[in-house]
Amino acid sequence: MGEKPIRGEQKTFMTGNEAVAWAALAAGAEIMYGYPITPQNEIMQYWTRLAPKYEKRFLQTEDELSAGFTTVGGVLAGRRAFTATAGPGNVLMQEPMSMAEAMRIPTVVIVQQRGGPSTATVIYSQQEVTLTCFGGNGEGLRVVYSTSSHQELFDYTIKAFNTAWKYRFPTFVLADGYQAKMRESLVIYDPQEKGIAMVPTEAYVGKAGAPGEDRAPAHLRNTYNIEEELVEVLEESIKEYDQMAPQITEYEEFNTENADVLLIAHGIVFRSVAMAARELTAEGLKVGYFRPITLRPFPQEELRRAAAKAKRLLVVESAYGQLLKLVKENLYGMDVPIETYLRPGVGITPEEVVTRAKTILGEEE
Repeated sequence: MGEKPIRGEQKTFMTGNEAVAWAALAAGAEIMYGYPITPQNEIMQYWTRLAPKYEKRFLQTEDELSAGFTTVGGVLAGRRAFTATAGPGNVLMQEPMSMAEAMRIPTVVIVQQRGGPSTATVIYSQQEVTLTCFGGNGEGLRVVYSTSSHQELFDYTIKAFNTAWKYRFPTFVLADGYQAKMRESLVIYDPQEKGIAMVPTEAYVGKAGAPGEDRAPAHLRNTYNIEEELVEVLEESIKEYDQMAPQITEYEEFNTENADVLLIAHGIVFRSVAMAARELTAEGLKVGYFRPITLRPFPQEELRRAAAKAKRLLVVESAYGQLLKLVKENLYGMDVPIETYLRPGVGITPEEVVTRAKTILGEEE
């Protein structure tokens, strides 16, 4: 074993991609599989700088399909493996992640969203929400954490490994190009020193003993001959997913009691929304916010409670309604009016949110 990568707590100033690499080290990740695509490239670069010092490994594959499938293979072998991607790479990653979903393989993927569709821009967007939450064929039995800061990138990368290995569903950390590239301060730490026990890994294949004699045989399948076989497996996975959902669902809210306007946002756009909500509140206006941290599973009950106390909702996102679809789906049957501020692939400032909210408040008067 190499030396411990982090001792105690250390305040640092780094990019989000660098924070992910350090978090993976802190979580005990053993190997990263990856293929270059902006804006996640530096996760690979920082990892390859750090890996030799701490006796970790890296494999650059020929494309994102291979990166996803080799990550699946590493996990099957019992390794704490992960990968990272963005944009078109995320599209290609959906085939191996669908396999992981089918076989309940605890993969961890970091997604640094970029503008789309297709190649588009290499900068920033929130346009990979639908893809990450429901990509591939199947039912979207996966966990998606949406981060808004470098500290959260560090925290939720560590958490992603525990969530994946505890519940055995593919787990994603959904960030963006702004978080990937910009620098800001955060505190990095050894999770064990903070009382965070890391869920141990376990090999799916290559176990000692004869299957059926010394140990129970493993049934690792993602192909079924008849419909009845498939539905039996899916029903069990869906049941377990629904049971775990309340244990991992996360959200953040502010000033939701009788808000005239309740702002809803996730990820880095939430930072602008939070600043706008507090500014408007300081001016004596009844404005609050609700932020889903887990986009999958979605904090449905909590959002419904907050929305029931609001006169009007304002969904703010750097996409053309991908968060809005989730909000509408989870508020189905409620009659609270929903307004939007949708800027696909473009950053949103607090000033823009303040202006849009005041316009809505002015319309109500």
